[in-house]
Amino acid sequence: MTLLTVRNLSYSYHGFKALESISFDIKEGELVGLIGPNGSGKTTLIRCLCGILKTPPGSVELGGEDIDLMNRREIARKVSLVPQFSTTNFDFTVWETVMMGRNPHIGRLGFEGKMDREIVSWAIKTAGVEHLTRRSIQSLSGGEMQRVIVARALAQQSKLMLLDEPTAHLDINHQIEIMTLIKDLDEEKGITILVVLHDLNLAAQYCKRLILLNEGRLVGDGPPRQVVTRVNIRTAYNIDVIVKEHPLTSSLYVIPYRQTIEPPERTGKKVHLICGGGSGSRLMRMLTEKTYDVSTGVLNVLDSDYEAAEALGIRVVEEAPFSEITDEAFKRNLGFIEKSDVIVLSNMWIGPGNAKNLEAALSAAKSGKHVIVVESSPVKDRIIGGNEVLSLYDKVRDRSTLAKNDEEAIEIIEEV
Repeated sequence: MTLLTVRNLSYSYHGFKALESISFDIKEGELVGLIGPNGSGKTTLIRCLCGILKTPPGSVELGGEDIDLMNRREIARKVSLVPQFSTTNFDFTVWETVMMGRNPHIGRLGFEGKMDREIVSWAIKTAGVEHLTRRSIQSLSGGEMQRVIVARALAQQSKLMLLDEPTAHLDINHQIEIMTLIKDLDEEKGITILVVLHDLNLAAQYCKRLILLNEGRLVGDGPPRQVVTRVNIRTAYNIDVIVKEHPLTSSLYVIPYRQTIEPPERTGKKVHLICGGGSGSRLMRMLTEKTYDVSTGVLNVLDSDYEAAEALGIRVVEEAPFSEITDEAFKRNLGFIEKSDVIVLSNMWIGPGNAKNLEAALSAAKSGKHVIVVESSPVKDRIIGGNEVLSLYDKVRDRSTLAKNDEEAIEIIEEV
């Protein structure tokens, strides 16, 4: 059942459009992460959803009711907010602070009853701050304070909880504690949660759905694998990243590696790189920084060199994972080689599965192409295909220029 409906929501500050035509739904029991760079409209959206900012009629509905027609108390009974910063000049205890979450139900002149105290006790226990009940909130650490504010939000017993950067300024241990608590609230208590996060890795690990904002517009909405992509992150954050799957958690994680506005125009020599197993990643970066027009192949899709080529926007001849090079991929590789000025064979491992890359290099050398072979480690340690593969390698080597490392290969290319 849909709990929150947002339709064509726009909001402006003194003529500056912070949100533009935002639309999405959140179902009961969902844990949704809201991500995007600074200034993308995340906090503005949160403030619109909880009634702090006045929204256009019909743009936000809570449980089928237009938020524009609700008063503050009605909204507070349906939505609880954990703000970015929570400070006070008053020396309240943790119990008193959590009890404030009952205000929408008690009223200004009312007094808490037995049910209110039971709900506050439940909220304190659920948030894991029972041992802090009598403590002053001014004596708490950042992580403890965040748990107390979550407990206060729980005491509201609203159907929707909004959290605006709950892990900001916390160390990694407290970040994990807060995110684990949020996930438990969703999965065990069935609370619907929308949480703003700056850390893409935390967002991808803990949230089953992500909404990506950029410049006030919604540019991604779906599972992490659909939203956290190299293209989306570069578009929103203006940074190049590698997106990989964690081997233990199976969640995605993001590795930023180079910030750029626009890739340099590649007007230099056309260089085709034959590599694999991570042997070509550094060379790819060095070649692209020199603005050479680079291609590479044949690479298996799961190869780390393939991921590097994808991240750098390099044209690549690909092959299925764990497969030997097919005749079709071999022909496409020869097509790239034919259009190249220089061919570089990296310091790669070579066996029967990728021996056709050696055949492609030999074909290039025989046709008069300038082939450079990088030998930064002994050949005998990298040949696993027996004498037949070693013989093929020697034929390539005899017709090529040798480089003792990647830097020397670049120097040779510059002289060609």
